[in-house]
Amino acid sequence: MRVDYQLRLAVAADEPVLRDLIARSIRELGAVDYTSEQIEAALLGAFGVDTALIRDQTYFVIETGSGDIVGCGGWSRRKTLFGSDTRESRDDSWLDPAVDAARIRAFFIDSRHARRGLGRMLLERCEAEAAGVGFTEFALMATLPGKRLYEVCGYAGNAPIEHPLPGGLSITFVPMTKRLRKPVS
Repeated sequence: MRVDYQLRLAVAADEPVLRDLIARSIRELGAVDYTSEQIEAALLGAFGVDTALIRDQTYFVIETGSGDIVGCGGWSRRKTLFGSDTRESRDDSWLDPAVDAARIRAFFIDSRHARRGLGRMLLERCEAEAAGVGFTEFALMATLPGKRLYEVCGYAGNAPIEHPLPGGLSITFVPMTKRLRKPVS
């Protein structure tokens, strides 16, 4: 069965659906790489909706033809690299495209629609918009399942980090970057 997908800007009214999508996505697609205890602890702040992205109009959703939201992701001009509104140590100050990397943020896909090019669709839109305002480099904090997408899209990973979670747990993330190629003259 072929599904028609539409990409659009996320709006504040999408927040409840996005919270559910994010939790469902990481519980299902992240179960290979993370324990259920890590996932539930990460949903308390490391994963979730960042409404600043929605307000900045740099967060997108992918809908099916019937209007179901099955993917989300965005980019940011702000220094915060990852996490929801509830994450401590947020820095909402502005990045300078001349010296900073745009942030690629919060990509989650419904497991029933995984591996159909939706992550790539979101990523291409985010990179194009960030480049359109002057960014030539992108940075992100990849989940282990997300790392595979970003690698095939040209991102290079740094050493994995252990991000602390509530309850004395931690979760492995991989900082990644990508620089735009300069046009051949």
